[in-house]
Amino acid sequence: MPEPSLHRHEPVHWRPGPLGRVGRWMAARRLPVILAWILLAGALGAFAPKLEHALSGAMWEVEGSDSLAARQVIEREFGGLSSQSAVVVIWSDTAAADDPAFTAKIAAAQAVLAGEPALGQALPPQPGPDGRTVMIQAGAAVSPTEAVRAAERIADDIGALDDPDVHVALTGSPAFWADFNAVNREGMMKAEMLTWPVTALILVVAFGSLAAAGLPLMLTAAGLISAMGVLYGITRVTDLSIWTLNFAIMFALALGIDYALFIVSRFRGAIHATPDDRLLAVAVTMDTAGKAVLFSGLTVLISLSAILLVPIPAFRSMAAGMMLAVAFVLLAALTLLPAAIGPWINRLALPWHSVGEHRSPWWAAFARRVQRRRGVLALASVALLLGLSAPLLRLETGMPSISVLPKDEQAREGYEALATRMGPGAPGPIQVIVPADGDPAAVAEAVAATPGVAMTYPPQPGAGGSHLITAVTAFDPSSEAIMGVVASLRDRLPSQVLVGGPVAENYDLDQALRSTAPLVIGIVLVLGFLLLLLALQAVFIAFAGVVFNLLSVGAAFGVGALAFQHGWLAGPLGFESQGYLTSWAPLFFFALVFAISMDYTVFLLASAREHFERSNDPDEAIEGSLAHTGRPIVAAAGVMIAVFYTFALAGTLPMKEMGLILGTAVLVDAFIVRLVLVPAVMSMVGRRAWWLPRWADRVLPDVRFAH
Repeated sequence: MPEPSLHRHEPVHWRPGPLGRVGRWMAARRLPVILAWILLAGALGAFAPKLEHALSGAMWEVEGSDSLAARQVIEREFGGLSSQSAVVVIWSDTAAADDPAFTAKIAAAQAVLAGEPALGQALPPQPGPDGRTVMIQAGAAVSPTEAVRAAERIADDIGALDDPDVHVALTGSPAFWADFNAVNREGMMKAEMLTWPVTALILVVAFGSLAAAGLPLMLTAAGLISAMGVLYGITRVTDLSIWTLNFAIMFALALGIDYALFIVSRFRGAIHATPDDRLLAVAVTMDTAGKAVLFSGLTVLISLSAILLVPIPAFRSMAAGMMLAVAFVLLAALTLLPAAIGPWINRLALPWHSVGEHRSPWWAAFARRVQRRRGVLALASVALLLGLSAPLLRLETGMPSISVLPKDEQAREGYEALATRMGPGAPGPIQVIVPADGDPAAVAEAVAATPGVAMTYPPQPGAGGSHLITAVTAFDPSSEAIMGVVASLRDRLPSQVLVGGPVAENYDLDQALRSTAPLVIGIVLVLGFLLLLLALQAVFIAFAGVVFNLLSVGAAFGVGALAFQHGWLAGPLGFESQGYLTSWAPLFFFALVFAISMDYTVFLLASAREHFERSNDPDEAIEGSLAHTGRPIVAAAGVMIAVFYTFALAGTLPMKEMGLILGTAVLVDAFIVRLVLVPAVMSMVGRRAWWLPRWADRVLPDVRFAH
């Protein structure tokens, strides 16, 4: 392999680059910039508290799918009795359905449903085979988002009818999301109450200065509050998923603190070198750490943008919301932070704080130890990561089951009563739409003859000439077997017949996630490689960075499979194992884990690039980068791990999955990949790690990190 192309990086008299000049401009106008951010965050933050109540628990549908088309026909022609309808279940262990006490409950439940304008006329009570169970279904006359809000409004009134003799519960998709939103809100509050003090403690320990430790929290709060205000404005125009807030808070909090840590750590070294020139120190900081933060932020935004290709509104909503939050945090890091930092960050120093150039002798010695044992450490690291990834070979995925709700929530109680008393498939019927020119009798016969279908209701005519056939299967709505029934129905029924209902919608969601995953993952990998190539100007390092990130992703998902699919952490984390990971985890969490891994990749290797440009010595580049970035990487990783694991402890099951997988990814990536594997492999490759073909050297923009 040819020697690295270095002709661009001859020593030159340093002048601030674009980011350095922007940082210096912000620093020179400290008060106006800070005041502008206070006004911006204050104005937008006034709307932030309203965001949580403006978000939607629905939006889980596949654009252009048969199940969505079926739902739209049902909403239009069959009084809204689709997957979004409200269902009240009334049951008793002692009273028969015709007992006065039981009929009184039926009448009261009907009155509550009739009093909610978002619901259409309820169907007559449907008795169960045991004679002690009745189901009442009311169609949704509004959008899925408004149906969830309607369920929130009537849930207390329905719940108040429940007593020890005759039980009453509201269930169905809107009730599920209404209960989930309430549980999720409680979990988010617990997580936030734990996150902020733990984060503050880690920052104080990391910086050794109370003044410096406050900067990351200030930066994150300014960016996140502003983003929440904008998100609220978006909800006035279109729906946003409730998950948008969850993921935006978690991700922006972790990344914002990371970015502030990197920049403040670099500034402390720069101000030590030029104590009388704050503007120069800011310019140096922004041209080095600021540039790394910019590339890291762009990588995160690119990773998240790939999720916009998934044809599921909830996914697009989450990705767009997270991108907005990250963009605000990144903007604050590149504008507010240069204005705010100054020599005062070393005030209120704690005993272990040391004033100096902030090159850690311990991390320099650690780098030399890694270089001496590079072969053994590289092989051991790869073996460990592959071992942690092994459970992926038996990974199972599926859509969330009712078990994500606590057992005492109404939606779950009603669901389980239906499944126990009216058959396992009763909570998730399959709805078949026969068009006006179709043969409903023949379709009904074919549906009834499909293996797995326990019973079918006679075809019901609609207002526009279509017919609705409702089928109940013998399987749990979350089981793999019922998904096979949906696939069989679509194979054997005429192409113009639509197979819908809650089970079919879950099937389409699962298939959409599986089919788009390779495209999304491929785009993330390719764009990640190109961005690393642009930032670091080295082919091997860009390629190795992507491969090492994949190892981090694999290890994190392997641990996630053991924890959730196999239930190893069900007790400690307080959840019921579904026997699989949620379907969106591989695709969605991959993009997030990859983005986080790239965060550490860019910061560590940008420092290595900076040292290599100055010394032209690959061993010194490794040692210098670890000496300067080891401590902030460990501190940033500690904050991220604390944030993510806190959500894993306090959140709902999907949040636990995300918190544990992302927290584990950070743990593995920071402490094994970045601090051991990357330095070991770079030491083995030597100068060739920085090789760049001459044609690429001519094409790529000249990106420098040295000053």
